[in-house]
Amino acid sequence: MRSVKIDQTELHQIMELYESVMSHACHGLFFKEGSVIGSAMAEEALKDRAHYFDRVAHLLKERGWVEEVTFSDPEVVVKGSIEVAPSDIPTCHRLRGMLREFYERFKGGRVKCTEEMCSSTGSPECRFRIEEL
Repeated sequence: MRSVKIDQTELHQIMELYESVMSHACHGLFFKEGSVIGSAMAEEALKDRAHYFDRVAHLLKERGWVEEVTFSDPEVVVKGSIEVAPSDIPTCHRLRGMLREFYERFKGGRVKCTEEMCSSTGSPECRFRIEEL
């Protein structure tokens, strides 16, 4: 399997491009991208179910999505999300999609993932709430 790397500036330029064409409607697409990316990571982490969230945290850091992540049901706390950029609204749409995918794969049911705080809006960290549906 081959991989490509894009940097934080390129990621933000892509977001700005999509927003210029689709406004905030593109945030759903970013969320779905995160679900796709998270699916493969979840499958890899499920090989060791006893250490699932430790493995997921390692993968997120290893792949550059976050600098720090703490999973504590029903909340996930992230520092250093690559999606952070100054904004009036939360911007970690792909990460939110990944987190939802991680929890759904682990729990075997539907969950909702909401970004309640975002470093993009001036918070010291990003906080995501996980709710079972």
